[in-house]
Amino acid sequence: MNQLTETVARPRLVDRFGRQITYLRLSVTDRCDLRCLYCMKAKPDFLPKSELLSLEELNTICERFIARGVTKIRITGGEPLVRRNVVSLIEALGQRIGHGLDELALTTNATQLDRFADRIARAGVRRVNVSLDTLDAAKFALLTRGGKLEQTLAGVRAAKHAGLKVKINAVALRGTNDDELPDLIGWAHGEGFDVSLIEVMPMGDVEARRSDQFLSLLGFREQLEQRWTLTDLPDSTGGPSRYVRITETGGRLGFITPLTENFCAGCNRVRVTCTGQLYMCLGRDGSVDLRKVIREQGAGALDAALDEAMAAKPERHFFDVSEGAAPAVSRDMARTGG
Repeated sequence: MNQLTETVARPRLVDRFGRQITYLRLSVTDRCDLRCLYCMKAKPDFLPKSELLSLEELNTICERFIARGVTKIRITGGEPLVRRNVVSLIEALGQRIGHGLDELALTTNATQLDRFADRIARAGVRRVNVSLDTLDAAKFALLTRGGKLEQTLAGVRAAKHAGLKVKINAVALRGTNDDELPDLIGWAHGEGFDVSLIEVMPMGDVEARRSDQFLSLLGFREQLEQRWTLTDLPDSTGGPSRYVRITETGGRLGFITPLTENFCAGCNRVRVTCTGQLYMCLGRDGSVDLRKVIREQGAGALDAALDEAMAAKPERHFFDVSEGAAPAVSRDMARTGG
């Protein structure tokens, strides 16, 4: 894979609403070694490997985004660390830190972190978001359709040992894990980890009713305030979390509320899937096919495709989890990129 390459200065990516795009979420695979109930079907239809962009193509696309003003890239999946040789891509992108790129991060379920934490830390990753919705082993197995909690916790420990800053991402599921989220928050803060709670999003057919899963985080915050003292913070890590400090634990807690508090006005991000589809909005179907561009026209045509995407980026998403509502988009989260 190419190392640090020269890039030609181009105008920064700004959409038609004046929002500058500085954050790319890059999915490297739709495959995952877990089957979370809110994320995918029990027997998902994974894409044939022939449809995936090569690691070299993914790196080339990232180079163009960096040249156009993207300063943060987050590697996602599926589970990104199940893709063969993916660390070579992480290492190549790590070469760009300080050369246009400010931060390289990773979202993971942590099942592979005990193998890779040291390598990705050496490559330049400083922060990992770990998807973890419960500390109850039986409930974890239920939510992930067979996953082993200890495997994820071993990965979390390996990340901490490697010096990575860990943030726990927990999807709030009504009637499933809402009663134990305070304990999860307390544990994470005791380990020195931030936590973000996420409202379930109506994406794809996951063989479950979103209206049954949805928990409003506005109402849940009110419950937490009966237990703890929450103080709003101006902090931002580049994503949609709105943070508070919990006085009693000393830790930071984020709320990601795509349904109850729309955060689109400050959207600074786009997503590229493992097949090269550039989605300008998580909850909308419009996309630009970067795989077709790079394979039929070459890397030099990517800038025009990015300009096309900026002109088409919508103002906001529209999510509906009411009884009987259809998914906002047909693709699931694993295929979109978490």
